[in-house]
Amino acid sequence: MLDALTLDQLRVFVAVAEAGSFRAAAARLGRVQSAVSHAMANLEAELGLALFDRSGRRPVLTREGRALLEDARAALLKVDFLRARARGLSQDLEIELPIVVDTLFSLPVIAAALRDLRASHPSVAVRVSFLPLGGPLVAVREGRSTLGINVGGDFPDPRIARRILTRLAFVAVAAASHPLGRRDPQEPLGTEDLADHLQIVLEDSSPLSQGRDFGVLSPNTWRVDSQEVKHALIIGGLGWGRLPLWLVAHDLAEGRLVRLNATAFGPGGEAIVTAYLVHRTDAPLGPAARAFGAALERHAVACPALLSGDKPDAS
Repeated sequence: MLDALTLDQLRVFVAVAEAGSFRAAAARLGRVQSAVSHAMANLEAELGLALFDRSGRRPVLTREGRALLEDARAALLKVDFLRARARGLSQDLEIELPIVVDTLFSLPVIAAALRDLRASHPSVAVRVSFLPLGGPLVAVREGRSTLGINVGGDFPDPRIARRILTRLAFVAVAAASHPLGRRDPQEPLGTEDLADHLQIVLEDSSPLSQGRDFGVLSPNTWRVDSQEVKHALIIGGLGWGRLPLWLVAHDLAEGRLVRLNATAFGPGGEAIVTAYLVHRTDAPLGPAARAFGAALERHAVACPALLSGDKPDAS
């Protein structure tokens, strides 16, 4: 009966196939060779199949053995995953970690932190979404997300705990083919210079900033609901706008975009904005959430080419 199969038999089968001999498999498993041979004989008897051809000096997988090897590996992986999840549950490890990220935050940093989280907590399922402006705070406040990454400190909330991650540089840019992009990059651009041209603006879909504008200087605007669309329209020469430096660094280096010396935003048209990790004050973070937050901080510091080099203070 197949019900008599044991995980130990499957582990021995995989060990022999990978090690190439019963002796090498016994050494890998820390057993005597006779125990490995006995386990394999029992497995073959249960299956009613010969998994190895033993006619030569070394055992060779039969056609049936090759067909079943991947199934055995997959079964062992499933069991190991179940054990890891059970250990996590006994330690209050999260089954799922929902994260909502401000569209302005660096995607390479998010990816690096998620790689670390996957390595340290492989049993935790992660759900990542991206929302503009006040979206991450609303998602955390309403309990739809455990963690949020919010860029800008314009939405204080006593129910939300926040920790500084880093500071992001934002720059005013236009396509090299745009009339603003053809001007001398050293020439300061006042509000009146920018107001003559279409500004591409990211719009907030959350209720936190309804009726509010951030950095809008032109009376002529197009409003979009995603950072990707804003980026594409500016590169397409339709208008100018502000974008995070991490997103446009390659476009600037390769000449597709030009920085605008828009003094209203700061020296050289650059503004520095703080990014925060946020969560509800009444919901203590679990092990995976804490690990992800620590990984975010490490990778934010390690990516000066993508983020502002300024180190945030503790205020």
